[in-house]
Amino acid sequence: QVQLVESGGGLVQAGGSLRLSCAASGRALGTYNMAWFRQIPGKEREFVAVITWSVDTKYYGDSVKGRFTISRDNAKNTVYLQLNSLKHEDTAVYYCAADSVWRATYDQERTYRYWGQGTQVTVAS
Repeated sequence: QVQLVESGGGLVQAGGSLRLSCAASGRALGTYNMAWFRQIPGKEREFVAVITWSVDTKYYGDSVKGRFTISRDNAKNTVYLQLNSLKHEDTAVYYCAADSVWRATYDQERTYRYWGQGTQVTVAS
């Protein structure tokens, strides 16, 4: 079992930055692919970014490319999401997810076994 806890969310002005953290316990994250998704009420979770465990390959959703950066520190069992140039439409609950198996469906919610409880990001326009 892997337990994931997100932190770092909050209220920020448009154009500002935040760094989200996802701390894991239960197992070492070193062999898990780690992803971030986000969700606004009434909509499905949207893929934001993923980082693979093997060679740290990163993929991003189209709406965040060039603005968000995913990274990991296996020694700290933590994954980060740096959010820059924030826009009002980035407002959402951000979730961290993990799975040990890499799949071509990395951008789909059903691919990941473990999820955190989410952290709210609100961008004021």
